[in-house]
Amino acid sequence: MNQFRLLAKRRFAPFFAVQALAAFNDNAFRNATIVLVGFQLGLSTKTIGVYSNLAPALFILPFFLFSASAGQLAEKYEKHTLIRWVKVFEIAAMCVAAWGFHAQSPLLLFVVLFLMGLHSTVFGPIKYAILPQVLERDELVGGNGLVETGTSIAILIGMIAGGAAMASHFGWLAASALVIGVALLGFMASLAIPRVPAAAPGLKFNWNFVVESGRVLKLAAKQRAVFNAILGISWFWFFGGVVTAQLPNYTLQYLGGGASVEILVLALFSIGVGIGSLLCERLSGHQVEIGLVPLGAFGMTVFGVLLYFARHARPGYRGLDWLAFLQQPGNGWIALDLTLIGLFAGFFIVPLFALVQSRTPHGELSRVIAGNNIINAIFLVVAAGFGIGLLAAGLTIPQLFLVTAILNAAVTLWIFWLVPEFLMRFIDWLLISVLYRVRASGLEHVPDEGPALLVCNHVSFMDALIIMGSVRRPVRFVMYYKIFKVPLLSFVFRAAKAIPIAGGKENPKLLARAFEAIDAALAEGELVCIFPEGGLTIDGEIGPFRPGVEKILARRPVPVVPMALRGLWSSMWSRRDSRLGRARLPRRFRARIELAIGASMVPSSQAADMEAAVRALRGVAS
Repeated sequence: MNQFRLLAKRRFAPFFAVQALAAFNDNAFRNATIVLVGFQLGLSTKTIGVYSNLAPALFILPFFLFSASAGQLAEKYEKHTLIRWVKVFEIAAMCVAAWGFHAQSPLLLFVVLFLMGLHSTVFGPIKYAILPQVLERDELVGGNGLVETGTSIAILIGMIAGGAAMASHFGWLAASALVIGVALLGFMASLAIPRVPAAAPGLKFNWNFVVESGRVLKLAAKQRAVFNAILGISWFWFFGGVVTAQLPNYTLQYLGGGASVEILVLALFSIGVGIGSLLCERLSGHQVEIGLVPLGAFGMTVFGVLLYFARHARPGYRGLDWLAFLQQPGNGWIALDLTLIGLFAGFFIVPLFALVQSRTPHGELSRVIAGNNIINAIFLVVAAGFGIGLLAAGLTIPQLFLVTAILNAAVTLWIFWLVPEFLMRFIDWLLISVLYRVRASGLEHVPDEGPALLVCNHVSFMDALIIMGSVRRPVRFVMYYKIFKVPLLSFVFRAAKAIPIAGGKENPKLLARAFEAIDAALAEGELVCIFPEGGLTIDGEIGPFRPGVEKILARRPVPVVPMALRGLWSSMWSRRDSRLGRARLPRRFRARIELAIGASMVPSSQAADMEAAVRALRGVAS
């Protein structure tokens, strides 16, 4: 299903409207405050500087104080009800903001800024934890892409609208009407959100935020892949925080532009993020494809470095509007760099959020998101100190961008070294995307949690990669040790913790170790995939299933999920023409192949029964 069709579904559309309006209003209020305090109150430069540094701290502070409590609330109570109360809180905060605009009181507006930080703190765990409850598994990436796109565009439009309202003839009155009106629209949209039950209604609420913060951080770190995805998300905010904090001065000093150029720069970055977020659904084939994360990180670094070389000296002009800026030589490349940084940032962030949502139990997800928010806040504070420190040390803004881009490569490589699955999935995604168009059916039969034994026919050397790229959960493959050692693919198989195996006569010790490893993996609640024919088909037909699969189930009874690959026999990676003694070139790239998955079978199933189930799934196609 195309992701845009979700906008016509009641289970998604009202929530999408609520979160987009919240992002709009947050930034409309903040930019209206900036215009009022920075340009209309006649304050000294020193006072404005103090306020400029105080404002981000006040907004971030609630994330440290209340994230743990917000995660518990989102877990314990129905999310649709919580969203409505959050919107009521927003209306009240915007009424206080209107009074602050009218009274021209920076103190009152900073109180509202703290309240909006609290609003975002409470809404965050609800925002990302609700998606797995209202979307199907093949809609999760598309839904996240729409949310990130809507947020990026809403932030941009909100900043423009808030600043324009305060700068207009009606000033505080226009800004007040805008923020209160949007808050009311958000509340009305929240009334249309259908019931979303509590994920953990029996959760005991802990009021000690210090202790609970430690607990949610520990919960976030429980699964290695999830925690490293959270580190990746936080790094995204670090990268974005460093870059966006410098954009006003960068626009003025190095782009020679005025306010409209700053808006253009933000627009290009936001549009890029939106396009990248939407493309994730298309590129990933509706699945959670973390292989896009290395691609996103690579693009952020490359175009971050190119941004430095595009303009690292001050131009000989100032005060250009956006159209005059684009007409200057070389500025088109700067605009393209900014857009592509945003596009690859979309590739980076959407799969990470989808991974956290898909691999965290529903009863823990809100608290894990709360832990993510605490870590995000820490990274944002460090980003502010990082930028201030390097600029104070004498670096120019373009040099700061260059250092950040290079650091992005180092940090992401470190994350991929800690969790090779990211890079392994990238290689898998790249190979499969170039060679095939895969259509998977019956993915709902693969359990979301707990152990299962996947059994499949064995047609080509690519079988494991195709299954790996189609099934959302990590899969441990049992494969012939010579295939396990194929160059390049060996890295993928090792990163996926594949289990090499050999025949009893060929290597009895390796066979015994393989059975031990299979049992240990199933005991840990993992998915294990085995090709019970014992080798690649030599005639395109399914061979008899060997009894070893029965021994696995006799030792560790787990559900059996039959699978069948279709369309691979004619590929260059099968043994179709190997008997002729010649290499075979592919007839065409992007060939259509299918993976059919059947309903699970009982652990006591015999090898012959499994073989019959796989034959029925494959049909006449090979």
